[in-house]
Amino acid sequence: MICGVDEAGRGPVLGPLVICAVGVDDEQELSRLGVKDSKKLTPAKRMFLEPRIRKIARVELVEISAEELDALMKDMTLNEIEAMKFAELVERMSPEVAYLDAADASEENFARMVMACLTCQPRIVSKHKADINYPVVSAASIVAKVRRDARIREIEVEIGEPIGSGYASDENTMAFLKEYTKKNGSLPPHTRKRWLPAKNIMSLKDVRALESFEG
Repeated sequence: MICGVDEAGRGPVLGPLVICAVGVDDEQELSRLGVKDSKKLTPAKRMFLEPRIRKIARVELVEISAEELDALMKDMTLNEIEAMKFAELVERMSPEVAYLDAADASEENFARMVMACLTCQPRIVSKHKADINYPVVSAASIVAKVRRDARIREIEVEIGEPIGSGYASDENTMAFLKEYTKKNGSLPPHTRKRWLPAKNIMSLKDVRALESFEG
């Protein structure tokens, strides 16, 4: 068996990081499905493909909440966290070959970090843009993205108002975070508080509070 591992939600300020491994004996069926890097597909196309991937492949997922990420990042870098979680999924699969979408600037360094966490001994292929070049990684990227999008919608229902995509580049997300913090004096649940955009919002709140006090 070969497996591909990829993530969705590495950079957002809100919501979980989802990592997925997809395992198959042969990539041909995935190729015939038309899997691609999830970023190159519409949400509707990802939703169409996700159950079909699950039907022909083994799928394993791990979700890391914002709170868990904040806790882990007290002692680890984000790359180290991803390597540990990629390895967890590879370990579950125990494939002959594992194709990884490298999270480190150095493909070789990311491979070493993952291998250091493994007890099984697959051949590791760690590449940038693996989600473009290997169908099994494309499939993993699709399943991870569908799961993360579903979690974001669940968070939206929990909070009771639109929160956008969770990315700092999303004006709706940033407007929600600023308004929530202004109203409640704290960041909302599921926010990655160690991320710079969240820190900046809290700093702005503190400045406004000081200005109000001085005024």
